[in-house]
Amino acid sequence: MSLIKSISGIRGTIGGTVGEGLSPIDVVKFTSAYAIWLQGYSHKTRCKVVVGRDARISGEMVSHLVIGALMGSGCDVVNIGLATTPTTELAVKMEKADGGIILTASHNPKQWNALKLLNEKGEFLNKKEGETLLAIAEKGLFNFTEVDELGKLLGTIDYLPKHIENVLNLDLVDVEAIKKANFTVAVDCVNSVGGIAIPALLEALGVKNIEKLNCVPDGNFAHNPEPLPAHLTDISNLIKHKKVDVGFVVDPDVDRLAIICENGEMFGEEYTLVSVADYVLQHTPGNTVSNMSSTRALSDITVKYGMQYNASAVGEVNVVAKMKETNAVIGGEGNGGVIYPASHYGRDALVGIALFLTNLAKTGKTVSELRATFPNYFASKKRLDLKPNMDVDGIFAVIKGCYKHYKINDIDGVKIDFPQGWVHLRKSNTEPIIRVYSEAQTMEQADKFGEAIIEEIKRIAKL
Repeated sequence: MSLIKSISGIRGTIGGTVGEGLSPIDVVKFTSAYAIWLQGYSHKTRCKVVVGRDARISGEMVSHLVIGALMGSGCDVVNIGLATTPTTELAVKMEKADGGIILTASHNPKQWNALKLLNEKGEFLNKKEGETLLAIAEKGLFNFTEVDELGKLLGTIDYLPKHIENVLNLDLVDVEAIKKANFTVAVDCVNSVGGIAIPALLEALGVKNIEKLNCVPDGNFAHNPEPLPAHLTDISNLIKHKKVDVGFVVDPDVDRLAIICENGEMFGEEYTLVSVADYVLQHTPGNTVSNMSSTRALSDITVKYGMQYNASAVGEVNVVAKMKETNAVIGGEGNGGVIYPASHYGRDALVGIALFLTNLAKTGKTVSELRATFPNYFASKKRLDLKPNMDVDGIFAVIKGCYKHYKINDIDGVKIDFPQGWVHLRKSNTEPIIRVYSEAQTMEQADKFGEAIIEEIKRIAKL
């Protein structure tokens, strides 16, 4: 069993003993710490908190615990029930709430769940705020509210229609163009909340022909929920055998978007942001941001439009901070995460779908033809399981020494820039692994970069 505490939230497996998984006691502990932190942060004794969840099997149980702990801490709760991560983020702002909690372990398998914690802007806590909250939890000095001051459950509200309305009202979303194109769209929503949200969005966009896969939101994930090519053979085969114009795949909380071409081939998760950014930059001159593990293609197209690209440390909160610092008009992460400030500062697959379909309709191209217009890079994403007592920082220091003749960026792990590509290795915030991402102009070269670094790590760690 695993329990991971970081600024990305409190993530763990369901079951097991206290402190070794995300047990009911741990859920209450960290929720109560959040309530204390929020009261101090907002300078209020009575805060308003939005709670939303994905469709994981454990979601209902965890939701009851979280809502109860918040009320016991004197917080009023707006329960929005089954809701995507971006829906919950928007709901915090629309409700003028003091914060929010999203119950989702994102792309992790079904035995995982997590508390993702938001501020009053519907954005994730920064490093300092997260560390303060974790310190409160570790001290365990909770002082719950007397009976007359208990928080209230303000009701259960469906915020999906408001989220869809927000998307349709974006200036660069053209519903009439999408309707006129008469697309047939296939979707795979991995039996989570996307099974509700994505078909509803497509219908609102005027898409009449929808091929649905895994859209029953029961939490029984039909395949590994991370939207990587190896997990998407069913939708790829469906597209090949039916006349489908485009396929969309989302993760369980619908903040990541993978696209599949009309021939069943992968558009490339890295290119979700690239394609949307290219469309946005055509109409809205401005800067762009992605994290260090994302493709060079975003930098290439940004320069093409005479704008400036900047890289941030990995993590949505870091991307958002850099976007605000540089006044970026579009940004995100190479895992299919699109952040469009005209809507809100959060990764949002609904926004990505609407912008992508608008662009596809207006260009008149097929998805594969559109993909061919972008610089072509190949990304390799590998991982190495952490062993107990492994000195990751020490390993990274040795790696930096081994490759000191190349350009090194160490603001988040170690990124090595070679003339033919790059490798980025970092300790995951969400899983007990080292992520090893690499990119080059051929898949063979990208794999070689990644494999070479993994062998170096094994040699240094004596694995």
